[in-house]
Amino acid sequence: MTAGITTTSAGAGRGPSPLRRRRRRLLIGFAVAAVALLVVCVLSLMVGSRAIDPAAVLNALLHYDKSDELSLIVVDSRLSRTLLGLFAGLALGLAGTVMQGLSRNPLADPGILGVNFGASLAVVVAISVFGITTTSGYVWFAFAGAGLAAVVVYAVASVGREGATPIKLALAGAAVSAALGSLITAVLLTSQVSLDALRFWQVGSLAGRGFDVLWQVLPTIALGTVVALALGRSLNGLALGDDVARGLGQRVGLSRAACAVAIVLLCGSATAAVGPIAFVGLVVPHVARYVVGGDYRWVLAFSAVFAPTLLIACDVIGRVVAYPGELQVGVVTALVGAPVFIALVRRRKLVSL
Repeated sequence: MTAGITTTSAGAGRGPSPLRRRRRRLLIGFAVAAVALLVVCVLSLMVGSRAIDPAAVLNALLHYDKSDELSLIVVDSRLSRTLLGLFAGLALGLAGTVMQGLSRNPLADPGILGVNFGASLAVVVAISVFGITTTSGYVWFAFAGAGLAAVVVYAVASVGREGATPIKLALAGAAVSAALGSLITAVLLTSQVSLDALRFWQVGSLAGRGFDVLWQVLPTIALGTVVALALGRSLNGLALGDDVARGLGQRVGLSRAACAVAIVLLCGSATAAVGPIAFVGLVVPHVARYVVGGDYRWVLAFSAVFAPTLLIACDVIGRVVAYPGELQVGVVTALVGAPVFIALVRRRKLVSL
């Protein structure tokens, strides 16, 4: 009896289990990442062609006045830009993570399902055929084009007994993207107006987008976010291979379809709103896996915070390096993301899915 009591007491005196310690570290890391996101959001409201101190920013947010110049700058210009960067970054980060998990391809990005080219072709059609040249006007064309291109790619890849395997998805995406790219070039060669408008959209930018654009894409981003965050267990199963996933009782076809829906909703919305921004959806999942490991439940959660932090930070950097002008965020993400991705690729364990 005494020995049993002694053993129990010794066990009770031990520290928390490794699983609990890991979960605690992950929660602390997530809290730190959330604080970093809050900091870059505040900087986004403060930094620009006119610097505004935190007290004035807070006053403009709490006491909005249309006759006050600072209120117009903070609320009407920078707040909408910051919120759009927040939700677009969230969408790109989750979409990139789901893409890489679905295709088991560490180099997967929005182009793998033809999303960028589908959205670009739809924007070209909206401009050249319907004469729509405003962002709020062609945002739904871009979303529809992105969704339609992704559906075509998935349908082509699904032909055959194996269904939409990762290799077939990549090949179908490359083929559809090449075809859409040819159509875009053909239209642009005959329309100077389309060429000028598409050039501004394709560079990727948070500037010039107001609350009207944000409200249009917010419902689809919210729905896509819910679907993506619910796919953690499914992506963990797909990472083990189709046969293992089926052996564990997972419905592989249904999981892939749900992943495709999430990608279309998230990537289509973000691309339609801010243009095809590179490297965010490509780099962020690798960084998240480096921090939390291979569990997609945590990778998705951290990607949802890392991605908007990166996008908004790049937008702030673009306002500073070319002061009093600015570089568009799509240019800055490419300059920042390329070296980071090269460093990640050199570590083999970070790109193995």
